[in-house]
Amino acid sequence: MSAAGQSGEVPARSKRADAVRNQQTLLAAAAAVFVTSGVDAPIREIAAKAGVGMGTIYRHFPSRADLVVAVYRHQVEACAEAGPSLLGSAGSPLAALRQWVDLFVDFLVTKHGLAKALQSDSSGFDALHTYFLDRLVPVCAQLLDAAADAGEIRPGTHAYELMRGIGNLCIGRDSDPRYNPRRLVDLLLQGLQRPQSS
Repeated sequence: MSAAGQSGEVPARSKRADAVRNQQTLLAAAAAVFVTSGVDAPIREIAAKAGVGMGTIYRHFPSRADLVVAVYRHQVEACAEAGPSLLGSAGSPLAALRQWVDLFVDFLVTKHGLAKALQSDSSGFDALHTYFLDRLVPVCAQLLDAAADAGEIRPGTHAYELMRGIGNLCIGRDSDPRYNPRRLVDLLLQGLQRPQSS
Protein backbone atom coordinates (compact mmCIF):
# COMPACT_ATOMS: atom_id res chain seq x y z
CA MET A 1 0.00 0.00 0.00
CA SER A 2 1.37 3.42 -0.89
CA ALA A 3 1.93 6.22 1.59
CA ALA A 4 -0.74 8.25 -0.20
CA GLY A 5 -3.24 5.43 0.31
CA GLN A 6 -2.37 5.18 4.01
CA SER A 7 -2.59 8.91 4.59
CA GLY A 8 -5.84 9.21 2.64
CA GLU A 9 -7.94 7.90 5.52
CA VAL A 10 -6.94 10.41 8.20
CA PRO A 11 -7.80 13.55 6.22
CA ALA A 12 -11.18 12.00 5.31
CA ARG A 13 -11.96 11.46 9.00
CA SER A 14 -10.74 14.96 9.86
CA LYS A 15 -12.87 16.38 7.08
CA ARG A 16 -15.95 14.57 8.41
CA ALA A 17 -15.25 15.86 11.93
CA ASP A 18 -14.79 19.39 10.55
CA ALA A 19 -18.06 19.11 8.60
CA VAL A 20 -19.93 18.01 11.72
CA ARG A 21 -18.35 20.81 13.77
CA ASN A 22 -19.21 23.36 11.05
CA GLN A 23 -22.79 22.14 10.91
CA GLN A 24 -23.08 22.38 14.72
CA THR A 25 -21.75 25.96 14.56
CA LEU A 26 -24.27 26.80 11.85
CA LEU A 27 -27.14 25.28 13.87
CA ALA A 28 -26.10 27.16 17.02
CA ALA A 29 -26.01 30.42 15.03
CA ALA A 30 -29.43 29.71 13.49
CA ALA A 31 -30.86 28.91 16.94
CA ALA A 32 -29.54 32.22 18.32
CA VAL A 33 -31.05 34.14 15.40
CA PHE A 34 -34.37 32.31 15.73
CA VAL A 35 -34.54 33.25 19.42
CA THR A 36 -34.05 36.95 18.70
CA SER A 37 -35.67 37.29 15.24
CA GLY A 38 -38.02 34.29 14.89
CA VAL A 39 -37.94 31.35 12.48
CA ASP A 40 -38.74 33.65 9.56
CA ALA A 41 -35.44 35.51 10.01
CA PRO A 42 -33.60 36.11 6.73
CA ILE A 43 -31.12 33.38 5.80
CA ARG A 44 -28.49 36.09 5.28
CA GLU A 45 -28.79 37.01 8.99
CA ILE A 46 -28.12 33.38 9.95
CA ALA A 47 -25.22 33.14 7.47
CA ALA A 48 -23.65 36.31 8.89
CA LYS A 49 -24.00 35.04 12.48
CA ALA A 50 -22.44 31.68 11.49
CA GLY A 51 -19.69 33.31 9.42
CA VAL A 52 -20.63 31.34 6.28
CA GLY A 53 -22.13 32.09 2.89
CA MET A 54 -25.82 31.62 2.22
CA GLY A 55 -24.95 28.85 -0.24
CA THR A 56 -23.46 26.83 2.62
CA ILE A 57 -26.75 26.97 4.50
CA TYR A 58 -28.78 25.97 1.43
CA ARG A 59 -26.37 23.13 0.68
CA HIS A 60 -26.97 21.63 4.13
CA PHE A 61 -30.63 22.66 4.46
CA PRO A 62 -32.44 23.04 1.11
CA SER A 63 -35.61 24.43 2.72
CA ARG A 64 -36.40 26.58 5.73
CA ALA A 65 -38.34 23.65 7.23
CA ASP A 66 -35.19 21.48 6.99
CA LEU A 67 -33.22 24.16 8.84
CA VAL A 68 -35.88 24.68 11.51
CA VAL A 69 -36.19 20.94 12.18
CA ALA A 70 -32.39 20.61 12.41
CA VAL A 71 -32.24 23.55 14.84
CA TYR A 72 -35.07 22.00 16.87
CA ARG A 73 -33.19 18.68 17.16
CA HIS A 74 -29.92 20.51 17.90
CA GLN A 75 -31.56 22.45 20.74
CA VAL A 76 -33.22 19.34 22.17
CA GLU A 77 -29.84 17.62 22.30
CA ALA A 78 -28.16 20.72 23.78
CA CYS A 79 -30.83 20.90 26.52
CA ALA A 80 -30.57 17.17 27.19
CA GLU A 81 -26.78 17.28 27.49
CA ALA A 82 -26.82 20.49 29.56
CA GLY A 83 -28.81 19.03 32.47
CA PRO A 84 -26.17 16.65 33.85
CA SER A 85 -23.40 19.09 32.99
CA LEU A 86 -25.10 21.91 34.91
CA LEU A 87 -25.70 19.66 37.91
CA GLY A 88 -21.95 19.04 38.02
CA SER A 89 -20.87 22.65 37.58
CA ALA A 90 -23.55 24.94 39.08
CA GLY A 91 -23.32 26.08 42.67
CA SER A 92 -26.43 24.14 43.67
CA PRO A 93 -29.10 21.91 42.13
CA LEU A 94 -31.53 24.84 42.16
CA ALA A 95 -29.00 27.01 40.30
CA ALA A 96 -28.60 24.18 37.77
CA LEU A 97 -32.38 23.94 37.38
CA ARG A 98 -32.64 27.71 36.82
CA GLN A 99 -29.89 27.68 34.19
CA TRP A 100 -31.46 24.69 32.46
CA VAL A 101 -34.90 26.34 32.43
CA ASP A 102 -33.31 29.40 30.78
CA LEU A 103 -32.00 27.14 27.97
CA PHE A 104 -35.40 25.48 27.77
CA VAL A 105 -37.13 28.86 27.34
CA ASP A 106 -34.76 29.70 24.46
CA PHE A 107 -35.69 26.37 22.91
CA LEU A 108 -39.43 27.01 23.35
CA VAL A 109 -39.16 30.36 21.60
CA THR A 110 -37.78 28.53 18.55
CA LYS A 111 -40.26 25.66 18.89
CA HIS A 112 -43.25 27.98 18.56
CA GLY A 113 -42.29 28.64 14.94
CA LEU A 114 -41.83 24.97 14.17
CA ALA A 115 -45.44 24.10 13.33
CA LYS A 116 -45.63 27.01 10.89
CA ALA A 117 -42.35 26.00 9.26
CA LEU A 118 -43.56 22.39 8.81
CA GLN A 119 -46.97 23.67 7.64
CA SER A 120 -49.19 20.66 6.97
CA ASP A 121 -46.76 17.91 8.04
CA SER A 122 -48.51 17.07 11.30
CA SER A 123 -46.96 13.59 11.47
CA GLY A 124 -43.49 15.15 11.31
CA PHE A 125 -44.42 17.57 14.08
CA ASP A 126 -45.85 14.74 16.22
CA ALA A 127 -42.67 12.69 15.81
CA LEU A 128 -40.53 15.66 16.84
CA HIS A 129 -42.76 16.34 19.84
CA THR A 130 -42.40 12.72 21.01
CA TYR A 131 -38.62 12.98 20.56
CA PHE A 132 -38.63 16.21 22.59
CA LEU A 133 -40.56 14.62 25.47
CA ASP A 134 -38.47 11.43 25.46
CA ARG A 135 -35.22 13.40 25.66
CA LEU A 136 -36.12 16.30 27.96
CA VAL A 137 -38.64 15.08 30.55
CA PRO A 138 -36.08 12.72 32.18
CA VAL A 139 -33.48 15.53 32.30
CA CYS A 140 -35.91 17.94 33.94
CA ALA A 141 -36.93 15.18 36.39
CA GLN A 142 -33.27 14.63 37.32
CA LEU A 143 -32.82 18.35 38.02
CA LEU A 144 -36.04 18.55 40.06
CA ASP A 145 -35.10 15.45 42.09
CA ALA A 146 -31.65 16.85 42.84
CA ALA A 147 -33.09 20.19 43.98
CA ALA A 148 -35.73 18.44 46.12
CA ASP A 149 -33.13 16.09 47.64
CA ALA A 150 -31.01 19.14 48.52
CA GLY A 151 -34.01 20.69 50.27
CA GLU A 152 -34.06 23.67 47.88
CA ILE A 153 -37.53 23.06 46.42
CA ARG A 154 -40.70 21.41 47.62
CA PRO A 155 -40.87 17.76 46.56
CA GLY A 156 -43.61 16.48 44.30
CA THR A 157 -43.25 18.67 41.21
CA HIS A 158 -43.51 16.54 38.08
CA ALA A 159 -41.17 17.36 35.21
CA TYR A 160 -43.85 17.15 32.53
CA GLU A 161 -46.12 19.54 34.46
CA LEU A 162 -43.33 22.05 35.00
CA MET A 163 -42.25 21.92 31.36
CA ARG A 164 -45.86 22.26 30.19
CA GLY A 165 -46.38 25.22 32.52
CA ILE A 166 -43.23 26.94 31.27
CA GLY A 167 -44.35 26.26 27.71
CA ASN A 168 -47.72 27.85 28.37
CA LEU A 169 -46.05 30.91 29.87
CA CYS A 170 -43.95 31.31 26.72
CA ILE A 171 -46.98 31.42 24.39
CA GLY A 172 -47.72 34.93 23.18
CA ARG A 173 -44.19 36.28 23.32
CA ASP A 174 -44.11 36.76 19.54
CA SER A 175 -47.41 38.63 19.33
CA ASP A 176 -46.88 41.02 22.27
CA PRO A 177 -43.52 42.75 22.73
CA ARG A 178 -44.63 43.99 26.18
CA TYR A 179 -44.90 40.41 27.43
CA ASN A 180 -41.80 38.92 29.07
CA PRO A 181 -42.27 35.20 29.73
CA ARG A 182 -38.90 34.94 31.49
CA ARG A 183 -40.18 37.12 34.33
CA LEU A 184 -43.17 34.84 34.87
CA VAL A 185 -41.04 31.71 34.56
CA ASP A 186 -38.79 33.17 37.27
CA LEU A 187 -41.84 33.71 39.49
CA LEU A 188 -42.89 30.11 38.85
CA LEU A 189 -39.46 28.85 39.92
CA GLN A 190 -39.56 31.06 43.02
CA GLY A 191 -42.87 29.40 43.89
CA LEU A 192 -41.17 25.97 43.82
CA GLN A 193 -38.59 27.03 46.39
CA ARG A 194 -38.90 25.73 49.90
CA PRO A 195 -39.28 28.61 52.37
CA GLN A 196 -36.11 29.22 54.35
CA SER A 197 -36.58 28.82 58.11
CA SER A 198 -35.54 31.86 60.12
